[in-house]
Amino acid sequence: MKKTIFSLLTLLFVAHTFCSAQNATLAPLTVEKIMRDPIQWMGTSPSDINWSEDSKTVYFKWNPDKNKADSLYMISLNKPVPKKVIPVIRRDLPAFTGVYNRTKTQKVFEKSGDIFWMDIKKGTIRQITQTISKEDDPVFSFDEQKILFTREDNLFAWHIADGSTIQLTNFKKGKPKAEDKKSEQDKWLNQDQLAFFEIVKERKVKKDSTEKYTKADKPKAPKEIYVEDKAVASIRLSPDEKFVTYRLTQAAKGVKTAVVPSYVTESGYTEELVARTKVGGVQESYAFFVYDIAQDTVLEVSPQQIPGITDKPDYLKDYPQKATEKKDTSIKKEENRKVVFHGPYWSDNGKQAVVIIRAADNKDRWIMSLDIKTRMLKLLDRQRDEAWVAGPGISGGWTSPGEIGWLGDNQNLWFQSEANGYSHLYTVDVVSGKKLQLTKGKFEVSNVGLSKDKKHFYFVSNEVHPGEKHFYKIPVHGGKAIQLTSGTGAYEPKLSPDEKYIALRYSYSNKPWELYLMENKAGARLKQVTQSTTEEFRSYDWREPELITFTARDGAEVYARLYKPANAKPGGPGVIFVHGAGYLQNAHKFWSQYFREFMFHHLLADNGYTVLDIDYRGSAGYGRDWRIGIYRHMGGKDLTDHMDGARYLIEKQGVDAKRLGIYGGSYGGFITLMALFTQPDVFVAGAALRSVTDWAHYNQGYTSNILNEPHTDSLAYGRSSPLYYAEGLKGHLLMCHGMLDVNVHFQDIVRLSQRLIELKKENWELAVYPMEDHAFVEASSWTDEYKRIFKLFEEKLKGNGMGNKD
Repeated sequence: MKKTIFSLLTLLFVAHTFCSAQNATLAPLTVEKIMRDPIQWMGTSPSDINWSEDSKTVYFKWNPDKNKADSLYMISLNKPVPKKVIPVIRRDLPAFTGVYNRTKTQKVFEKSGDIFWMDIKKGTIRQITQTISKEDDPVFSFDEQKILFTREDNLFAWHIADGSTIQLTNFKKGKPKAEDKKSEQDKWLNQDQLAFFEIVKERKVKKDSTEKYTKADKPKAPKEIYVEDKAVASIRLSPDEKFVTYRLTQAAKGVKTAVVPSYVTESGYTEELVARTKVGGVQESYAFFVYDIAQDTVLEVSPQQIPGITDKPDYLKDYPQKATEKKDTSIKKEENRKVVFHGPYWSDNGKQAVVIIRAADNKDRWIMSLDIKTRMLKLLDRQRDEAWVAGPGISGGWTSPGEIGWLGDNQNLWFQSEANGYSHLYTVDVVSGKKLQLTKGKFEVSNVGLSKDKKHFYFVSNEVHPGEKHFYKIPVHGGKAIQLTSGTGAYEPKLSPDEKYIALRYSYSNKPWELYLMENKAGARLKQVTQSTTEEFRSYDWREPELITFTARDGAEVYARLYKPANAKPGGPGVIFVHGAGYLQNAHKFWSQYFREFMFHHLLADNGYTVLDIDYRGSAGYGRDWRIGIYRHMGGKDLTDHMDGARYLIEKQGVDAKRLGIYGGSYGGFITLMALFTQPDVFVAGAALRSVTDWAHYNQGYTSNILNEPHTDSLAYGRSSPLYYAEGLKGHLLMCHGMLDVNVHFQDIVRLSQRLIELKKENWELAVYPMEDHAFVEASSWTDEYKRIFKLFEEKLKGNGMGNKD
């Protein structure tokens, strides 16, 4: 008996040892493992959540079968078990986007270039166009008897009652043909012929009479409006159907674009990829017009009415000499800034219209009411920012309007503004001009939507903590906001059309996004619908990064993620990761889009490194002042935040000051370069991936917001571009760049390489990836890149050459 018990215990011990050994073989991380195809080894989270119009079914993209692309899945409320939607059913589904009538009983949408009309109550769908041409932008007319849409840059109306279609506008490219002008000699000959030949005269009279009657019988065609070489957009019919508004875009002329060659091609020849222009080039211009159908006239809405249209930015005070250069005394008034009109946005009763106007220098956004008959504008709100206008719900580019909408009273308009330093929700009475701020505090509001009965707003905010995102509702006239979600992390909600349920994606810092269902009430229980991660991925005990703060040199509180070794000892190595995009948040309590870096930081921590991931100045989630902290000086406060993070690692985490490394991609690569070039005694080694090396060679939309334009603000570019500071390099630098990068061009890293060669620097290396764009897609490329990074840190932060900067 004792022998049997002993044998059983032995077997259990052996089995436990075998299982432990098996788990041990699964758990240890390597670069090869974490950089594999994430679909195959991690799993794919659900995305693109949508409800059916009857609020009974949720559709979402998912890939539990590890196919090359996501598939469409569905669940029903009464049976929330994911089921794949077969192709034949998927093809017949209505588009999930579209425009509703006022009672939300009907919907119009575009699908595959054609227009469809859906009766939601009956559940029927009718295709109303089926052409080779692409139809787009469908909406209901004000009387809801017609469906308006655009085709080949013109507006059409489809009548619901009889199915007839009429053309409402007649925009034409080019210029109107000039009438043939007869010479005096030709006029004399013409009169002479008519005077002496009766048959010629009779035939002319008959021809003129026929043309007159034919013209009288033919329905009146829309006015021919010639737009020359401009593009037509935002064609809108007024509610009374007496006016058409539209915008013309004049493309920039003579602008050079960069060349991005592709060397490894199917043809065997070097091919050129479509690339962008560089910041500071000539930009497109816009004009906004009203076509009066009855008067048959077209007139522009004058930007001259806009308050502050000639205001110059404050930074020009740094260039007083430019005010006197080429001064033309014949110019008596300041030149208007370029602007773009968005809208108009009409109230449901058709009596009020507003437009959003953005300045090309992106330092102003105006919300103005528009009198369509007189083309007169009245200011409702002006958001001026001497840096640049942006923020959640506001948009960061001058060609994007941001979010806006009408309340049920048809007199109050809602919008978002950073007027008090954070993006909050406001309303304005378009008649009295009275404004009301609905949300207040040191947090940001995003994803605003109005309830079906127009009594409440729904929105997402980080009020609980900068690193959390929760779902709220608040009365439209203000009051206490009700928090609907509660668990720590982030929620991406999608409300059902009847507003009884919420389908949402939820994640935590070490748990990827999954799909959940809950009732639309505070504190309701979440029901998990999907399980996306693989068993292999779950076999590793992923840390919950510690979310810490440290104090920057100017007193600001900086948020960061901290990854620590299990048995951290004083004097160990440390690494700082710099997230990309600039305006992005990564020190938060939910799953990071930098999932590969998240795993790499675990690998580093497992190998004795302490890792810090900082939401430096310019990052998202912390309000206007944090967002614009990099204005006119990238590599300023954003860089010193990392220097202060290094100090935190040394003073608070016991990291050896001679064993510090730094790395990051895109903007993170830029900061890495600035750190090694301008703070050479702080970091022993750094890896700069797909880095901007000279901001004068980046794009217009992003760069001009922050640094203005090179020819107007050369000081900002001079202090912000790593190329100018390369002589400061002491530590070991690894640079990696995709040769097909159409975002940060490969030219950037080639120019910096040449600079380093001319400076006779030897402690750098460049790894190039012939088949990769800005964001790598091949597992082999990711693996090669991160093996090089890991090798750099192992050799320079932990190896025998530790701290040696030769």
